[in-house]
Amino acid sequence: MMEQLGITRLRPGPSGNASATNAANYDPAKANPFPDLPDPLVTKNGQKVTTAEQWWKVRRPEIVEEFEREVFGRVPKNVPKVTWTVVTQATDRVVGTLPVAAKQFVGYVDNSACPSIKVGIQMTLVTHANAKDPVPLLMMFGGGFGGNGFPRRPGEPAPTNRFGAFGGFGGGTNAGPSSTEMLIAAGWGYATIVPNSIQDDSGGGRGGNPGGLTRGIIGLVNQGQPRQPDDWGSLRAWAWGAARGLDYLETDSTVDAKKVGIEGVSRYGKAALVTLAFEPRFAVALVGSSGEGGAKLHRRNFGEAVENLTGSGEYHWMAGNFLKYGAAESKFGSKNAGDLPVDAHELIALCAPRPTFISYGIPARGDANWLDQQGSYMATVAAGPVFRLLGAKDIGEKENYRTAKMPPVNTGLLDGELAWRQHDGGHEDRSNMKHFIAWANKLIHHTPPAASTASNP
Repeated sequence: MMEQLGITRLRPGPSGNASATNAANYDPAKANPFPDLPDPLVTKNGQKVTTAEQWWKVRRPEIVEEFEREVFGRVPKNVPKVTWTVVTQATDRVVGTLPVAAKQFVGYVDNSACPSIKVGIQMTLVTHANAKDPVPLLMMFGGGFGGNGFPRRPGEPAPTNRFGAFGGFGGGTNAGPSSTEMLIAAGWGYATIVPNSIQDDSGGGRGGNPGGLTRGIIGLVNQGQPRQPDDWGSLRAWAWGAARGLDYLETDSTVDAKKVGIEGVSRYGKAALVTLAFEPRFAVALVGSSGEGGAKLHRRNFGEAVENLTGSGEYHWMAGNFLKYGAAESKFGSKNAGDLPVDAHELIALCAPRPTFISYGIPARGDANWLDQQGSYMATVAAGPVFRLLGAKDIGEKENYRTAKMPPVNTGLLDGELAWRQHDGGHEDRSNMKHFIAWANKLIHHTPPAASTASNP
């Protein structure tokens, strides 16, 4: 990819090791070298966007094009068809103490054009066994078959991972119900979708090893050949896989397909935000601890940086063109985060006016400063004008994004379709799940069942 782009040297990303010579910056005074963000409500020719029609017909397509070309890549037009098959189903299962019905599926991707590459998207669907009507559902990135991907039978010991099915990755408290227990008790269902079954979370790089980009759905479409610079990366591929999962859910009578949300934490939080931004059929998102490449401003010099995403361990998440913004030496000179035509606030804005909940924990519990919670708050504030233009409410911050400061921990800004809450847990979103459910219920007009109904077997 560097050869295709004419890049001879990339800048190394900052280190998370505080004693390293290139340690990441955590000084707020040095955090904003590019303080002015692209205006999501000014077109490329300088026209102010003042109506919803201008947003949908002119400005939003401009922003989508720039994200596709420069940041996340394009979904190819020739992606093969997916055929969903039930592989396991059971009605004698429980989530916590609640009776559920569960099914595991594989979405087989047509590989007739390249039989050597096989892709089977793994998804599990779980709903309350006694639900009388179609339920709202949260699709959750993570997990896998054969483990916590399927609910347990009554009498089996509860899993030690109290965060629930793939709602978090440690660093918080194990006390209280899991995310999945809270969802089922509130009359929701959930689906878990396995990102690595869509696209490997590896890029390869050194020594001629092409790595994961020649496998998975990206490799299948390219018939095992390297990407072009504006081809999709893993984040966009995972989002495509989630949309294919939604294709199936639209056919399932137990699911209210108009009320399906998307959730993820960390790299899967990035994927959840990308999914909501690009797939209009998803109704709501819970974006957990997404950091750089997610809700964090690229233009911020605080913790993880663009140069980490352009490094060998993470570049596969992005389009090849994104490497340009980490280039130290190339045929086009040097580029940095300030040269990006878009930033994270515009990714959040692409979700408008649908309900979008930005979630973080605290560094003391493991949601590291590396993620730049403040930079993500600034991006959330800067996305607000688009939500307001489209008749939705933002988080209600009165300050400009340049001066806005995060509210205290455990203070939810949850009065609008755009929401923010920093919980007192770690690198997980289980600690915000009950707040997300209550917030989403109001916006999607869902009434939870009475507690006795939810628990009655």
